[in-house]
Amino acid sequence: MAHIIILGAGIGGTPAAYEMRAHLGREHTVTLVNASETFQFVPSNPWVALGWRGTQDTTIQIRPYLEKKGVQFVAQRVDKIDPAANALTLANGDTLNYDYLVIATGPRLAFELVPGAGPDEGFTQSVCTVEHAERTWKNYQEFLKNPGPVVVGALPGASCFGPAYEYAMALETDLRRRKLRHKVPITYVSSEPYIGHLGLGGVGDSKSLLESEMRQRHIKWITNAKTTRIEDGVMHVEEVNDQGQLVKEHAVEFTFSMMLPPFRGVKAVAEVEGLCNPGGFVLVDAHQRSPKYPNIYSAGVCIAIPPVEVTPVPTGTPKTGYMIESMVTAIVHNIGEEVAGKSPSHSGTWSTICLADMGDTGAAFVAIPQIPPRNVTWAKQGKWVHLAKVAFEKYFLHKMKTGNSEPLYEKYLLKALGIERLNR
Repeated sequence: MAHIIILGAGIGGTPAAYEMRAHLGREHTVTLVNASETFQFVPSNPWVALGWRGTQDTTIQIRPYLEKKGVQFVAQRVDKIDPAANALTLANGDTLNYDYLVIATGPRLAFELVPGAGPDEGFTQSVCTVEHAERTWKNYQEFLKNPGPVVVGALPGASCFGPAYEYAMALETDLRRRKLRHKVPITYVSSEPYIGHLGLGGVGDSKSLLESEMRQRHIKWITNAKTTRIEDGVMHVEEVNDQGQLVKEHAVEFTFSMMLPPFRGVKAVAEVEGLCNPGGFVLVDAHQRSPKYPNIYSAGVCIAIPPVEVTPVPTGTPKTGYMIESMVTAIVHNIGEEVAGKSPSHSGTWSTICLADMGDTGAAFVAIPQIPPRNVTWAKQGKWVHLAKVAFEKYFLHKMKTGNSEPLYEKYLLKALGIERLNR
């Protein structure tokens, strides 16, 4: 009998628990460990930050749904991983032992890498967690009483650019609806080398598509942007050329700002010797397994993936929902093979499917595989993308409540996009 512990009740970890429970026999124990009792649908956070959603719409108290499916749940932060003893030390001092460990913690938000960044000790807002999004909404409401310049974007080293585009476009839509757009200059500031890079080297026609949308909405931009520090109301940005040489220094004034941070590995994971790269991201092989610790697997934003290409200002590679879903499924089948005395043989589909909502329209991107050269590069725009994301939000939250182990991206989203299957 094996005990499988999954760390992190997010978009990767919670489905992993359900799939693991459905795939393995009842003689094996599946435990999900998370710092809180709550599952949050992170892709909806830009809507929460504008008051278009409430926390009650995008979060679930996950314990009763997990336990109903036979998954044990522990709501405690993990402070230490001891791979030699196959043990976890929790914040309350308790110890949990495992036979197999699946790390799906997501990232640590490294705002401290840019002085003055972040919602806690800095001057910028965030949509990376639902708590941050709620605080952003609160600050946005105050901003609306006396509107001024807005800056939205991504700091050097960021690897998740979709929410920055989404928030910039949706905020612009919201201001138009409130008849306040004429009072609010908007600037998009990003470490990307060009608009539509997305950390992916572009996807299909993403550059011209998003540039056109920015122009239509009168959103200015600064790319190849090395944000060096942020003061109250002023963002200091060094713009560089393709060789990384300084071209221009900007002091961008703002009354309200939302900037995505660089990611790093969470402390307990990053401190395990030989498990991670220097950024604290888990090193994995083709089967999502640690090369140093064969009974540790990992999926999602917390794993190490090299940048798609070298850029003048560092940019990371995003890990999107479909990619995470495929990693999770591979891990479940590989652990199933291991407990049956076989060698792991499954690999994830490292491909990208992204629905970027823009408030009153949206853009969908597909990259197969994520890292070029690709078999498929596909980008489309229209109001249907907004509607598709709303529908997918409902599907995913329903899956979390019912314990459905079906692969939602494969079964629903690909078909909605007119793509029946992916070339793995």
